[in-house]
Amino acid sequence: MADGPLRGVRILDLTHVWAGPLGTRILADLGAEVVKIEAPTGRGPRAFPRLHRGGWLGGEPGEDPWNRLAVFVKLQRNKRSVAIDLKTDAGRETFLELVAVADVVIENFSAEAMPALGLGYEALSRANPSIVYMAMPGYGKDGPYRDWVAFGPTVEVMSGLTHVLGYGPDEPRNTAVALMDPIAAVNAAGAIVTALREREATGRGGFIEMSLHESGVVFCGPWLVEHQLGGRVERIGNRHPVMAPHGVYPCRGDDAWVALACRDDADWRALCTVVGGGLDTSAGVAERRATAVAIDRALSEWTASRTREEAAEALQAAGLPAGPVNVTPDMVADVQVRERGFFVPLEPGPTPVPGNPIKLRGIGSDDWTPCPKLGADNAAVLRDWLGYDDKRIAAMERAGVLADKPPA
Repeated sequence: MADGPLRGVRILDLTHVWAGPLGTRILADLGAEVVKIEAPTGRGPRAFPRLHRGGWLGGEPGEDPWNRLAVFVKLQRNKRSVAIDLKTDAGRETFLELVAVADVVIENFSAEAMPALGLGYEALSRANPSIVYMAMPGYGKDGPYRDWVAFGPTVEVMSGLTHVLGYGPDEPRNTAVALMDPIAAVNAAGAIVTALREREATGRGGFIEMSLHESGVVFCGPWLVEHQLGGRVERIGNRHPVMAPHGVYPCRGDDAWVALACRDDADWRALCTVVGGGLDTSAGVAERRATAVAIDRALSEWTASRTREEAAEALQAAGLPAGPVNVTPDMVADVQVRERGFFVPLEPGPTPVPGNPIKLRGIGSDDWTPCPKLGADNAAVLRDWLGYDDKRIAAMERAGVLADKPPA
């Protein structure tokens, strides 16, 4: 495991998709011993279609495609994998034994999934009164939506965010990236560290509930407050309610753009000096907003003769917030992130995966480990944590309670 400030903290990770796995990846990067508790079918079937959403490490499914799913693998570094069937009595018994020696359990199933297995908070706290248990259902453990199926983009539209995305009143959009998931992931990591700190003081564990939906609502605060105060919130595309100009502008090249934000009158005067073209340096923000179309046209004529990098550098040299609009290959190749070593070629391929944005003494990628294969740590974890002998482990494997590949 990574040697960070959370070293010695044991976490049982039952999460799936994005929000939960990203939260536990943050904790694993910080040194926690995260054991991913997976169903034998948790990564999918043994036989996949050759084309799959998210792609494969190295571009090919290989002989074990369930271990090469790029969207799965990027979230599982620094973890161990125990593939155990919790629908069996033996699987649940072993899981409760693991709970008894763990510090944290985290899951993001539907509200009733764990209680239906007999593994809700009450059962887990009987096995270990000091356990910190986090549940991350889509809409929470109670309320009229508690049993609704949750998926990032659909939760997003219910959070209020979509109300302000789009280019006009009749064109609502969503971000298309399930923004609620990474927001909830960061909240989860912070909540767990807070609960562990509280446990140090009180000696007691506790139950943490966090809704994917409510995480998004908190994120949407400014325009909710505006509505409460009687304000009018409109969809204005890439423009800004108090800055002008503000947007993205076409540059030389194929689908190349630069983003620019003009924060105040000083920025506007600097922009006029850089761009020229008859822009009125004395125009205040109200006038600039009223003439936004003409200003955008002048800016677009200036940016169109430059590459996005040239435009960004010229604007930044004048003290203006600006940057090239990157697609994924650009982001990985960006000189800033390469210089800082943010993307880590940890997985086979080689496939660069995002590092950890937290810069802290003693934290780095030198001791990181790649995503484990399904069930790769079955024996090691059961021996190390519970003292199981090889005979008992082998019997569980024969009974199908433990697995290292999906069932045929």
